Parts: sequence; C-alpha cells; structure tokens
Amino acid sequence: MASTLLKSASLSLLVALFGCSEPASEQTPLENTAGVSLSNIKQHIKTLASDDFQGRGPLTHGEVKTVGYLSEQYKALGLTGAYKGKYLQPVKMAMVTANQDMQLKVGDLSFESGKDFTARTEQLQPLIDVRNSDIVFVGYGINAPEYNWNDYKNIDVTGKTVVVLVNDPGFATQNDALFTGNAMTYYGRWTYKYEEAARQGAKAVFIVHETAPAAYPWGVVESSNTGTKYTLMDNNLNASKLPVMGWLTLDATEQMFNAAKLNYQDLKQAALSGDFKATPLNLKANLAFKNEVSHAKSHNVVAQITGSESPDEYVVISAHWDHFGTKQTDTGPKIYNGAVDNASGTAATLEIARIMSKKNKQKPFKRSIIFANFTAEETGLIGSEEFASGAVVPTKQMVGLLNIDGMNVLDGTDYILQYGKDLSTMENYLAKAAKSQGRFVKMDPRPQNGLFFRSDHFSLSKQGVPSLLFMSLGDTDPEYIAHKYHKEADDYSADWSLGGVKQDIDLIVDIATQLANNGDWPKWMSESDFKAKRAQDKQ
Repeated sequence: MASTLLKSASLSLLVALFGCSEPASEQTPLENTAGVSLSNIKQHIKTLASDDFQGRGPLTHGEVKTVGYLSEQYKALGLTGAYKGKYLQPVKMAMVTANQDMQLKVGDLSFESGKDFTARTEQLQPLIDVRNSDIVFVGYGINAPEYNWNDYKNIDVTGKTVVVLVNDPGFATQNDALFTGNAMTYYGRWTYKYEEAARQGAKAVFIVHETAPAAYPWGVVESSNTGTKYTLMDNNLNASKLPVMGWLTLDATEQMFNAAKLNYQDLKQAALSGDFKATPLNLKANLAFKNEVSHAKSHNVVAQITGSESPDEYVVISAHWDHFGTKQTDTGPKIYNGAVDNASGTAATLEIARIMSKKNKQKPFKRSIIFANFTAEETGLIGSEEFASGAVVPTKQMVGLLNIDGMNVLDGTDYILQYGKDLSTMENYLAKAAKSQGRFVKMDPRPQNGLFFRSDHFSLSKQGVPSLLFMSLGDTDPEYIAHKYHKEADDYSADWSLGGVKQDIDLIVDIATQLANNGDWPKWMSESDFKAKRAQDKQ
C-alpha cells in the first residue's frame, strides 16, 4: 500500500511499456562511412537529448525510450545482446527516501537536518534508530596498508558513531610524499569513508564538510543527500550497508567538539600524522528517522562483437545513458536533457560500435568487444556496479575498460586529458594513441577533485579491471560547469563542431583495436586493492 513505509513500487505501466514493441523513435538511416560520421553523432545526440526522451531518468518513460533506441541501434549494426543473448541487463534498484523531520542530538546539543547535518541510509528498513551511540573522531577514517596508514588502529568502533575528515592527508598538506599530495586518492572520497566504516562495524558515520577538501559547497551536500536516493538491492535488505551515512557542517562539528572540551582544529592537525590515535568524544549520539522504500528494475544496455580466437576475453567500451529526468517546479516541469552529460558519450558508443563492426567484417577481432550503456550513474554508479558483479561476464575476463563521460563537442584540441597518474599501463596506450594523432597527454587540471573515482569505470576498477576515463566536462567550454553542468541548460546545439568528439572516437577506436588483437592484459602499476584483485584473478 502507498501509505506503508516499505513498499513495492507501483510500476505496472513501466513494466507494460518495457514489454511492448513500440519503436523508440523515428530514425534516419545512418551514414555507413569508414571513418567517424559527424552526421551520425549529431543524430544520436539530438535524439537522446530531445524533450521526447524526458531527460532519460531511470525508471521513467524516458528510460523506456532510451534503452529501446539503444537496443535498436545495436541490433541494426549486427551486434548481439551480451546479457544471455539480450540487449537489456536488469538492474534491481531500491529507492530510499529519508523523512527529513529528524534531529541529531549530541548531549545537550540538537542539530537540524539540512541546516547542520544530513543523514540517509542504504539499508532497506522503514526505521533507522541510533541510540546512545558513543562518538569517536577517527581522523581521515583511512586504513591503507600501502601508505602505512590506519586511523582505526587500536580502536573498536563497533556500534559507534564515527566522525571523519573529507579528502586525505596529501591534499591537506600539499605534500607529494604523503599519499599523492594534491591529487585525491580513493581514500579521500566520501564513498570510501562509508565503506571502511562499515567494514569496521560502525553504526553511523558523519563526514565533516569543508568546501576546499570536499570540492563543493554545503549546498551540494544538502541537495545530494536529502531527496530520494537509489541503491542496488541484495537478498538481505542491504543489512551489510551502514545504518547512517551522514555529513556535518563545520560549525556543527566545532560545537560538538567544544561540548566534548576538545579543539577540532587541533585534532584535525594531529590527524595529518600516521601516528594519530582515534579520540573518543565521551559524548553519545541519538538519531532516528523513517524511510520510504520502493523498488523496481532499471536496465543497462549491453551488446557485443564476438571475438574469433579468444571470445571469452573482453574489451569493454562504456558510457552511462541516464541523466536527471524531468523535475516539477513552481514554474512547471523542467527537463534535464544532459546533452553533453552524457548523451554525447552514449552517442559515441553507438558510433564506435558502427566503426568497430565494420572493421570486424573486414578482419575479425581476436577478442570480444562489449558496448555497455549504464543506468543510474548520476545516482551512484549503480548500473556499472551491477555490471561489475559479473552477471554479463566475469570481471576477470575483462581485458580493460574505456569509459566515456561527457565529450568535447566543440573544436578539436592538441591534447587528451588523463585522469589519474601512474595507475595502470592503460596510460601507455593513451599516450601512444595520442601521439599518433599529433596530440599530447595533459594531466587532469583538477586532480584534487578525484574525478577518476567518480564515473562508471571505477566500479570496474574496484574489481581489478584497468580502465581509462574520457571526460571533457567544461574543459573547452568555460561556461559549462557554471551554467550547464547538471542543469536544464545542458541542451543539444546545432552549432557544435564536434571536432573533439571525432578526435576522441578515433583515439578510442585505435586503443580498442589494439587490445582486441594484441593479447596484452594491461596491468596496475600503483599498489592498491585494484592491483591485488587483478593479481588474484590471474592466479
């Protein structure tokens, strides 16, 4: 029933639509040239970013049209479905909405949701109740053996509430000898903070928000954590997930530490040392909130070219198809079409598939190539996480992944951006392909933002698959981030030259062709869990 807090989504219309054979849209025949066709690219972006696709929101009619369009395109190109012979891989998702009428109480202090803190959960429970939970400050909340760093040493946080700093000590000190200096590691990402705390048995985690190390203001934290959130579902109602995933404002944090007769700034400075010891606040946290939980299936679109000699070895080329859908506002509905992010990347996968299919007919590739368009990237890399579970193919059989998330739709450049440094030998392929085009590799100009850890390829990296990210969000358009990124203004423009798109498609085709034929298994270079996972898979 709709009035219950734990319910099954009423999606009978959606199910009926997925079962029908209604064509996704009228389609213009594609150009079948040997090289990149800008006409094809324009057609795909214009279609996917049209109002008719309603912003490509997961679990909406916009999803129906999007996955239908993509499936039809891959089928027309002669590719086969990669999920049990089908083009659609189901992704069972839960939608969790926390009631914001909650308060965090710490001793005599009372904090207001949204203003002072945020709290949500991925556990599929109607009520989250944290009572008299001991609060512990655990510095950066990092356990990284390769850096000889463990903020959880000599402390048991089972059932406790932990307060952690965002980013990592390298950013705070700008010391290249500490972690990776200004460039964020995965240990600095908020996702890692929650994952590690869950492994340590914590009941709740609150990340202290400061704008510079977080790379965004409090308003982004508030808007991103107070609405409906999506998560994958397991068979145990996600009981292994953290009960409380939270953030604290700096002001609320300092009030809390003052109540504990501790100085936050002093402890923050102490946390920059590997000798730091977790510090109990001798205060207890109390927080309860209700959740409305519903669930349904979204879909990844997966298609493949089957290899002639090593068909069980796979090169993966990917892009997420989703965006933010249509939002109802006081002035009426607003459609977030996401033309650059990521209709452009999705269009590129279709054009690359056409080119690779044509090449395969001339001379078959030795390895298989999978084209994957993921759902729900914008709400937490959910579709790629499901893909990484191995339901399509095991990750140990994936040679490498080339992921596209927002292309340079303007003129070409004399460089290609690289995200992450000295991570894997995939970077050698990038440098070689760029050089063949007369371009050079330019390092990510904003390494402190940790963009390598914020797109779909990272779901596969965590499972040991060496990956490259192709992203040009705002790099050639200074107006993009400020006025278009994740906004209604990210629309298709007939004025785009698409010179950058052509360059990067040619480069990706070059790398994919090499990997599909040369028998190489790219390797991780830096010591990490990713490297250990791939080494384990290759034993």
